[in-house]
Amino acid sequence: MHEPSTGDAAGTTRRRALAAAAGAATVGLAGCLGTRDGPVPEPRVTSDRIDDGWRLLDESESTAFEQEYGPVTVRALERTLIYECVSVADALDETVGASGSPVVFFATRIDLRPALDGLPGGVGRDRVMAEVETAAVDAFRAQLRNAGIEELEAADEGTTTVTGGHTATAWRFEGEFALDGQFPLPDGSSTTVEEPVDVTARLAVWHDGTDVLVAGGAFPAEALTEVIGEALPESIDGETAVESVTDTETAEALATDPAGFDEEISALIVSVA
Repeated sequence: MHEPSTGDAAGTTRRRALAAAAGAATVGLAGCLGTRDGPVPEPRVTSDRIDDGWRLLDESESTAFEQEYGPVTVRALERTLIYECVSVADALDETVGASGSPVVFFATRIDLRPALDGLPGGVGRDRVMAEVETAAVDAFRAQLRNAGIEELEAADEGTTTVTGGHTATAWRFEGEFALDGQFPLPDGSSTTVEEPVDVTARLAVWHDGTDVLVAGGAFPAEALTEVIGEALPESIDGETAVESVTDTETAEALATDPAGFDEEISALIVSVA
């Protein structure tokens, strides 16, 4: 026959007290984690370049992910601006009747609720940021697919410094843009231009002290006149053919060196705030 255990009763009482305290702490956290209410503010592209030759195509808002971390559920709400290079999009439409463009730029603000720097100590910042980066890369792939860029593969990963001196994780991707259209020939006929355009894409993700910012873009890895030339009879040079059927501005847009696009996209990425 066993005597009643006063230790068990005390333990039960203590466990109940701790559980009640933990519940009260969780409720208390809800009011002090720095969560923003209302819609996610637009990301800002601070470079003047965005006003010179870029066109806002679309703006979207969605939930990037929702994940439980211990006592806290983190929601990542995003707002994205999508731009295209006007000269290239219009030039492709004019010369081959193609829709879309391989020269695009995206800027996204991800609002973590509760805020990243307000999470309790047991919720790892690195773990949450890893989740954000994965969501950002997945969203970037989807955005490029919508722009007609497929087969995206990561080619390089590193870091870069962005506006405000923040350090961003940066990736370089390679993919293909399916150029599809008809190009007029000097004899009055036309030929089908159905060539994959090799594309380079850049993406950066960073935390600015308040939100996570994501910026990226894509551009052709070779001059578009060269791609068009590959679809023409061997006796016809692509650049000469484009110059013969269009104006100087359009021809120059299609003949742009990839290094020029790379510089433009890179400058826009680091200017997002």
